[in-house]
Amino acid sequence: MRWLLAFCALLFAMIAKAEAQGRFNTFEQKADVGSVQVTVWLPPGYERDTRRRYPVLYMHDGQNVFDPKRSNFNKVWAADQAALRLIRERKVAPFLIVAVDHPGATRFLRYFPSRVASGPLRQGIEGFARGRLGGDDYLSFLADTLKPAIDQRYRTRPQARFTATAGASMGGLISLYALVERADVFGKAAAVSTHSPLIDPNLLQQQPAMAAGIKADWKRYLSARLGAPGGRKLWMDHGTEALDAHYAPYQAVLDESVAAAGWTRGKDFESKVYKGAAHEENAWAARLPEVLGWLLADWKR
Repeated sequence: MRWLLAFCALLFAMIAKAEAQGRFNTFEQKADVGSVQVTVWLPPGYERDTRRRYPVLYMHDGQNVFDPKRSNFNKVWAADQAALRLIRERKVAPFLIVAVDHPGATRFLRYFPSRVASGPLRQGIEGFARGRLGGDDYLSFLADTLKPAIDQRYRTRPQARFTATAGASMGGLISLYALVERADVFGKAAAVSTHSPLIDPNLLQQQPAMAAGIKADWKRYLSARLGAPGGRKLWMDHGTEALDAHYAPYQAVLDESVAAAGWTRGKDFESKVYKGAAHEENAWAARLPEVLGWLLADWKR
């Protein structure tokens, strides 16, 4: 009997510990962009409090969000740990994280913000990549297929102010694009290590006219499409090492254009530089609590 009681106590302790970390669900979502693996993190207490509804954060490059075993680099954002920290510190209300896998070789095309590139640049990219820019298709999948499925499966708060998206590099670009193009769905976005040059920045160093054209494309696009904040929030950042070392001149154009649209820095948008930070998941994981703490601050208990 003592052995049985001890075993039960240990089992309950293990269950309680696991519950305190939240729970993962994984499923395949079929759509025009092809079958996509989706991993959903449910915060502690989701199963117990059946009356509560939750905000949702959608993240790209799902292989690199939670589990190092699924990452190509054996390092991840550890987004669930960042969320747990913020929730326990009562800086944000409990929320769901939906991690959407990237497609592999065609990731660049899927995450490219199609409307940003002018005609000649777009044609050149599609010719080089031998494929069509797919940002609009992917965004339609997120907004019109995946989000309704998530809202049906889980107890969410479906309004745009309670729906955020986040990603890094090309994932940062598509997050910004979602905030601009589908403000009816996404009210917050974090564009981390935003790949603002759009293409290989080493190539742009050799072709200043093309670099100037991309900066002009950003000004044109944001001036025409961004609009006033209307309650939306945007986080942008980059490091200073590796690929991120090329981003500052392009990010300056984004900052100027967002401000020109009537967004107030520190209130509606933030743009930060992390000195010494490189273009990789460990760097992004290190600052994710700060990113989400600012972006999701109005998701209060």
